[in-house]
Amino acid sequence: MLVLLPPSEGKASSGRGAPLKPESLSLPGLAGARAAVLDELVELCAGDEEKAREVLGLSEGLRGEVAKNAELRTAGARPAGEIYTGVLYDALGLGTLDAAARERARRSLLVFSGLWGAVRVDDRIPSYRCSMGVKLPGLGALGAHWRGAMASVLPEAAGDGLVLDLRSSAYASAWKPKGEVAARTASVRVLHAPTRKVVSHFNKATKGRIVRSLLTSGAEPEGREELVEALRDLSYVVEEGKAGVLDVLVDEIH
Repeated sequence: MLVLLPPSEGKASSGRGAPLKPESLSLPGLAGARAAVLDELVELCAGDEEKAREVLGLSEGLRGEVAKNAELRTAGARPAGEIYTGVLYDALGLGTLDAAARERARRSLLVFSGLWGAVRVDDRIPSYRCSMGVKLPGLGALGAHWRGAMASVLPEAAGDGLVLDLRSSAYASAWKPKGEVAARTASVRVLHAPTRKVVSHFNKATKGRIVRSLLTSGAEPEGREELVEALRDLSYVVEEGKAGVLDVLVDEIH
């Protein structure tokens, strides 16, 4: 099973570890596309701060993110699973998984990124700020930039198993499963059970809990039907929708 996750806007600090080694990142087929984004992002943020802030869509309070991006090549790097924070990652709780679940997370989780394309949770990266919705002056929209490289790399990463796509729409734009991969891809909507309305904040938390439940249980569903069965066994209320969408119903929104 391959689980596709969005990153978090907020990120933990890089710390004082060894700096980024681009050649060590998973999915080496993305190396050229990564280098292009990294080069332009560092150059942009090392120059006109106001222009960089505008391009990246940063508020005045996030001005410091520009300087952080300018130092990406020399900043300390940490496992991506420690860099990404926020509601989904708090609920997922990678740092509190037992050894077997951590190994499953290392194999199965893939985090999409405007800067790196996609990384495994044990790939060492520095903290950065660059969402998939950014349009760099030279490369243009990052979603479009990543599509070519992703089209050749991601089907291989998906293998022949289930793909559980939990990405937000901006990150889904970088790669859309096609053909037989699409036929074994499932996505999740989180709905408030009494109203059948999509929830927002609790959407992220529920998706984090779902991934944690699958990792800790050792469940390895091979297709959509097996995934539905596994989630129901884990006490989730699931309804099968159209086009591979699974509706997970929650009674409380918190």
